[in-house]
Amino acid sequence: MSRRLVTAEDLGRIVRMRAEEPWRIGRLATERARPAGLKGQSGRLMLIAADHPARGSLRAGDDPLAMADRAVLLDRIVRALARPGVDGVLGTADIIEDLLILGALDGKVVFGSMNRGGLAGTVFEIDDRFTGYDATRIEASGLQGGKMLMRIAPDDPLTSPTLQACAQAVQQLANRGLVAMVEPFISARDADGRVRNILSTEAVVRSATVAAGLASTSAYTWLKLPVIEDMEAVVAATSLPVLLLGGEVGADQDAQLASWSKALASPSVRGMVVGRSLLFPPGGDVEAAVDATVGLL
Repeated sequence: MSRRLVTAEDLGRIVRMRAEEPWRIGRLATERARPAGLKGQSGRLMLIAADHPARGSLRAGDDPLAMADRAVLLDRIVRALARPGVDGVLGTADIIEDLLILGALDGKVVFGSMNRGGLAGTVFEIDDRFTGYDATRIEASGLQGGKMLMRIAPDDPLTSPTLQACAQAVQQLANRGLVAMVEPFISARDADGRVRNILSTEAVVRSATVAAGLASTSAYTWLKLPVIEDMEAVVAATSLPVLLLGGEVGADQDAQLASWSKALASPSVRGMVVGRSLLFPPGGDVEAAVDATVGLL
């Protein structure tokens, strides 16, 4: 296991700044060195996803509280960001600001997570309200774009306001020349009432086509799509840039890497956004998991 890059002392430093000098956080954002573009070191983007906790989703693998310890989570993110080929991070404001204080975001691509109101396991989970970043703050903070989750549940009337809010967010980002990363799913509740994403070819294709049509322009819209068996049909359904969603921690890492490698064969795929699979891989070796994934790009 590699040595920790974020310690309890570092967390104490973050807390002190937040309590005593919160104005410095905004200054760190505006002074941050920005990336030259969205091409990525390998020609494709490799981003670390770290916006799960704000939706109350802390599980990774068999551990329901894997992402609950902030020092541990930040340490794993910083270690991942330090690896060659990793271009940036996707997160909510609290995590992005922690990383700014730690000095981990200079030159990195940063996407702000926008709608985290559909808390995991709640009756209102599909009503994914925009409780995180908005387009104005994304622009002011010098971020490269905003990400939104858009789940379409045919039997849930809360889908409609979520669709409308996502369309408005795409428009507001586009008006500022900022990328809107839309993560769409067709979803349904299982027998226990839990929201599950349907990963059939038809469902993923349908969700992608709906997401692509949001707002009055798609010029700045990218799609974040799950990796399924028939990715050829998925990428054929859109002319928008696609980022692959890493998904849950897989018990068989080799099989997971093989499926990602196959999906990356398409020129429409412009990179990957991976969170728990890299931050909490089986065996716990963050660096090895990141390097193996970067190698696919």
